[in-house]
Amino acid sequence: MTTTTRSEATEKAARARAASRRLASTSTDARNRALLRIADALEAETPRILAVNGPEVERGRAKLTEAFLDRMVLTAERIAGIARDVRQVASLPDPLGGIEEMVKRPNGLQIGKMRVPLGVIGAIYESRPNVTVDIAAICIKSGNAVVLRSGTDAHASSAILAEIVQREATEAGLPGGIVQFIESTDRDEVGALLAAAESIDLMIPRGGADLIRRVRDEAKMPVVAGGIGVCHTYVDAEADLDMAEHIVVNAKTVRPSVCNAMDTLLVHAAVAENFIPRIAAALGALGVTLHVDERAAPLVGDRAPSEPVLPEDYDREWLSLDCSVRVVDSLDAALDHIEVHGSGHSEAIVTDSWAASQRFLREADAAGVFVNASTYFNDGGQFGLGCEVGVSTQKMHARGPMGLRELTSYKWIVLGTGQVRS
Repeated sequence: MTTTTRSEATEKAARARAASRRLASTSTDARNRALLRIADALEAETPRILAVNGPEVERGRAKLTEAFLDRMVLTAERIAGIARDVRQVASLPDPLGGIEEMVKRPNGLQIGKMRVPLGVIGAIYESRPNVTVDIAAICIKSGNAVVLRSGTDAHASSAILAEIVQREATEAGLPGGIVQFIESTDRDEVGALLAAAESIDLMIPRGGADLIRRVRDEAKMPVVAGGIGVCHTYVDAEADLDMAEHIVVNAKTVRPSVCNAMDTLLVHAAVAENFIPRIAAALGALGVTLHVDERAAPLVGDRAPSEPVLPEDYDREWLSLDCSVRVVDSLDAALDHIEVHGSGHSEAIVTDSWAASQRFLREADAAGVFVNASTYFNDGGQFGLGCEVGVSTQKMHARGPMGLRELTSYKWIVLGTGQVRS
């Protein structure tokens, strides 16, 4: 077994630690210049990136699900989108150095908080090559060094993206070593990375339940985890059904393989007879299979492929064109269902009732709660963060899409004129 002292992960984490202090002292202009160079290079080298990604995707078709493959695929359009997000990060205000909550004490001391980087971020993620750039870009802008460990299936695609990021950051004048990519696909390297608490300040896993569970169980440093989304849309008794149809179709079908896609549709009994047949027809036309309870089943009929819902289906993140459907008798019942089966990611209500919407906002326990809008909006780019390092479903310092501020901490600063404490 690879020893911690000789592992690639440990050595690269140490290099990132050495580089992180120098990165923290770089100027806003230098970090922005690096990001703009990265964005330009991604677009310029699109053919080279696609030449690596295409064969990886083809190799994966024999063993991977469609949802997994969809996350792996890079296209010219997607690469342009990644570059656009990097430029958006560059355009955002620098999170570092700002002084907050400055107060003057009775003794004349001025005391406040200054924003500083966390230091070194570790990221372990499954086969989503775009994550390589998203995380690196936010770390660079927020003054953090980063150690990246990609999933095996898209390792070559992630490696070429990391190479571009590393090269352009260095050529822009940033310290060498601030972006480290683990070349080895040996699983022991994950264990070594999780043990490297002396070099890594925060670990962020992005992937399925098994990966997140392992990181939480084994990491010796703090972990911010999320991304598992069992997301609900509740159509209330006072919903505009035209609006509800548009929202449900969008949340389920635009990109079903992502964590903010709708997994369970809850429909109030008062509108079920009108709404379920029409939404079944709309979703069925787009290839969605409905997993229906006994009240929804006769209303669906043959309008969409359907089968009886199983109890465990309510806890499934489908990541596919599948959707659980349940009829509920009240807002209370909808909130009770979400409390039991939700994962704390994204929850939505469609309603014209101010009282119902405000109660849902207060009581639905999730990182993102939506009124008359699709859960598909729970995304760093859509929230104005440029992109994200992940979506946290925890309730610590970061919740929801994690952008620049979530990768910073603060230090107390005290300004005096000679005061001493008696």
